[in-house]
Amino acid sequence: MTRTGRPDFHAFLTRLPYELAFSQEDPATIVDRYYTPDLEYRNDGITLDRQRLIDHAGPARKNSLELDIQVHETVLDGDRAAARYTMTVRTRKDKTLQIEVYLFAQLAPDGRVHRVNSITRTANP
Repeated sequence: MTRTGRPDFHAFLTRLPYELAFSQEDPATIVDRYYTPDLEYRNDGITLDRQRLIDHAGPARKNSLELDIQVHETVLDGDRAAARYTMTVRTRKDKTLQIEVYLFAQLAPDGRVHRVNSITRTANP
């Protein structure tokens, strides 16, 4: 959240993945900074709760070498937000993955994300 009390949705899209993949900070602390405790994250038909999202940080930290996020569009209207962005990940095995993300979110009054529905598509880098 910004100092004005409005959510910083761009930070959610860009800083959160870096923090989960490369920070030494406890993943639970990172997740709690950006999401409400009762979060519901649906990605490509799979629902992740808080613990499953925290658990996802382990493989991300183990396998990610570089991460680039390009935000193409965002819309923020009240407690609703949407984004179209591309994540490019280079793994420690020198494999490059480029993932297009289409994300729709509901924000809590404190600016953290409460609910996400997203669809991803792997593209050729």
